[in-house]
Amino acid sequence: MPPRRLLLGALGALGTLGALLALPSPAADPPARRVPWPRGAATPALDLPDLDGRPWTLAGQRGRVVVLNFWATWCPPCREEMPSLELMAQRHEADGLRVMAVNFKEGAATIRRFMEQEAMSLPVLRDADGAAARAFGARVFPSTVFIGRDGRAAFSVIGAADWTGEPARGWVRALL
Repeated sequence: MPPRRLLLGALGALGTLGALLALPSPAADPPARRVPWPRGAATPALDLPDLDGRPWTLAGQRGRVVVLNFWATWCPPCREEMPSLELMAQRHEADGLRVMAVNFKEGAATIRRFMEQEAMSLPVLRDADGAAARAFGARVFPSTVFIGRDGRAAFSVIGAADWTGEPARGWVRALL
């Protein structure tokens, strides 16, 4: 290949590479989306063990607002929202809010390691076979389901949210 043609080919490739590098980066994760619980749909029962193997039931929480956050340690948006989820839990505990982190199909050792690394203190339930996530319609992680004091699901939030900012603060206030 003649040197001029080789140089033009190289410059063309560099131009293409430059154009690719100049493209805007992929959009950040889409904002969290609030979805009403399907009209007439029952709230699934939930009976899962915590990390120490103790049973926990949703039915036992009647009278409290319960937030079920379906997550996994391998999920970057789940990890990103966890600190604000913990702050929300701490801020509203006295108001009767109970936040439960429902881990999707991971072993106790993996979850404990993550909790130590991230200084996470939320109570964790283990959904070892994924049945709870399926029952609550969690197909995207994180997915968060809000249960009213009457024990009925009110709505879900699909995707990561800043639980200390708007609109999430309004979502929480509406149930408290």
